[in-house]
Amino acid sequence: MHVVAFNGSPNKNGNTYHALHMVVDVLEQQGITTEIIHVGNKAVRGCLACGQCVKKRNEQCIQADDPVNEWLQKMKTADGLLFGSPVHYSAVAGTMKSFMDRAFYVAGVNGGMLRHKVGAAVVAVRRSGGIPTFNQLNNFICYSEMLVPTSNYWNVIHGTRPGEAVKDEEGAQIMRVLGKNMAWMMQLVEHGKGAVTPPEQEKKVYMNFIRE
Repeated sequence: MHVVAFNGSPNKNGNTYHALHMVVDVLEQQGITTEIIHVGNKAVRGCLACGQCVKKRNEQCIQADDPVNEWLQKMKTADGLLFGSPVHYSAVAGTMKSFMDRAFYVAGVNGGMLRHKVGAAVVAVRRSGGIPTFNQLNNFICYSEMLVPTSNYWNVIHGTRPGEAVKDEEGAQIMRVLGKNMAWMMQLVEHGKGAVTPPEQEKKVYMNFIRE
């Protein structure tokens, strides 16, 4: 089994990286291979709302001049996904948000590419805004019918300078427990294949608030 983690911080080895690495370390101890992709320092534009991904349904965003399509294919083949972000004005970092907006939309209109994959989010913050950011990341995961492992608290760790997060003892435990529960859930999914029939996917129902 394989997990791909996405680091949404502009700092490659900042506290978001350390949070992800704490989870990844536990996963690797359970025999799960991992990789961490640095998103936050890339030039990633937001969704253009052009609708081409809906029209073509080829698992591609029309914007082909950045790594989003490459990352999306990694998401498709992974068994588990981790999404990490620092807190910028009590919200997900801009580049990470642009990547997730596009990747999850393309995945959704192509038959639910991420459905029933195990996915979790982690947040690194100096002081406050961690929970709103955590909730925003989870919005993508929950919309996609992914399976969400939990920890013994919300997945937020604290630190200012790069590496300070490792001194947050409770935060470190949160990441460690998340890693254990994620590995366990992935093993349940793997061993359940062929033994437990997954629920049939329902066609999405849309109902606008304003109707003519």
